[in-house]
Amino acid sequence: MPNRTQAPELLADPLAEANQPSSLLARFGPDKALQLDSGATLEHWQIAYQTYGELNAARSNAVLVCHALTGDQYVASRNPVTGKGGWWTAMIGPGKPIDTDRFFVICANVLGGCMGTTGPASTDPATGKPWGLSFPMVTIRDMVRAQAHLMDSLGIDSLFCVAGGSMGGMQVLQWAATYPTRVFSALPLATAAKHSAQNIAFHEVGRQAVMADPDWRQGRYLDEGTRPSKGLSVARMGAHITYLSEPALHRKFGRKLQERSAPTFTFDADFQVESYLRYQGISFVERFDANSYLYVTRAMDYFDLAADHDGVLAKAFAGTRTRFCVASFTSDWLFPTTDSRAIVHALNAAGASVSFVELESDKGHDAFLLEEPNLFATTRGFIGAAARARGI
Repeated sequence: MPNRTQAPELLADPLAEANQPSSLLARFGPDKALQLDSGATLEHWQIAYQTYGELNAARSNAVLVCHALTGDQYVASRNPVTGKGGWWTAMIGPGKPIDTDRFFVICANVLGGCMGTTGPASTDPATGKPWGLSFPMVTIRDMVRAQAHLMDSLGIDSLFCVAGGSMGGMQVLQWAATYPTRVFSALPLATAAKHSAQNIAFHEVGRQAVMADPDWRQGRYLDEGTRPSKGLSVARMGAHITYLSEPALHRKFGRKLQERSAPTFTFDADFQVESYLRYQGISFVERFDANSYLYVTRAMDYFDLAADHDGVLAKAFAGTRTRFCVASFTSDWLFPTTDSRAIVHALNAAGASVSFVELESDKGHDAFLLEEPNLFATTRGFIGAAARARGI
């Protein structure tokens, strides 16, 4: 394995993308002010998005894909900052389970993000400076509200499908609970109806790593020309471990040394797994805003769908006509199968149409992003059946 010690060369300026993204952009003013769960209001805000395929005449073939924590709107196209391909090209494209020859696919950067949707790296119109920590806290429901405004602006009253994994799956569930008549089918993958105490703990370690970096400057690093690279890199390294499984790490790295035949007896990256994690941290810092990391992880922590419905998850889906397909992975310890079963039990109690599959995989939480033939077969079958029922 090559020694990865340098950050990849960036093609576009991430700071510029926060305000003027390379993707499509919808801007909203006071007539479409965004009311947040925190009680704050965003009177001027924007949402960056990408589309693939064509909307049919009946506007009935739209699929909204919701991204995970560190994702973005470039779900099936080249990222302008990194130059890498889309993060879900295994699932989305011509002839793939979410077939862009058949469906109109939309993916939006989440509220609080840093790739063009309003967030802490965006310019506060009241000051002309980056929002930083003056940006209000956001929730998963706020993200979905923003997406609903986008759908309105595109003239899409009803979504054929809302799909996503991890934090994207949380958004899928929130869509189905908040706008049940607007969601024909829902595909939540590797997710949960609430964030566990363990996951909140992992996020807090990451946030503390960012905030402990002297260059964080109480969140004012953009104004002061610094960047908490070391803290954010450590946060990313820790989080990345949770996306993998021990078998996957062992298969890929084991205890192999990095370009050497013997230990150096130093704190250099002797092992390949160390070099891999350091590269993950460095490359992440180059493309992602540190404050956005704080805000979006916090939004996940606050997510508890049952809490909004008297503590009874089934009430969130009462009377729903949405078709659901819930999937989990055997080696996912971040969002284990028990989380998915809790969702399925609630849907069954609500009388919803739901199918569930636990997929065999040793790739951990990230399995939903990777080449998994059983996942492709499951989603292709579910989407195909839903499309026939929809008449598209």
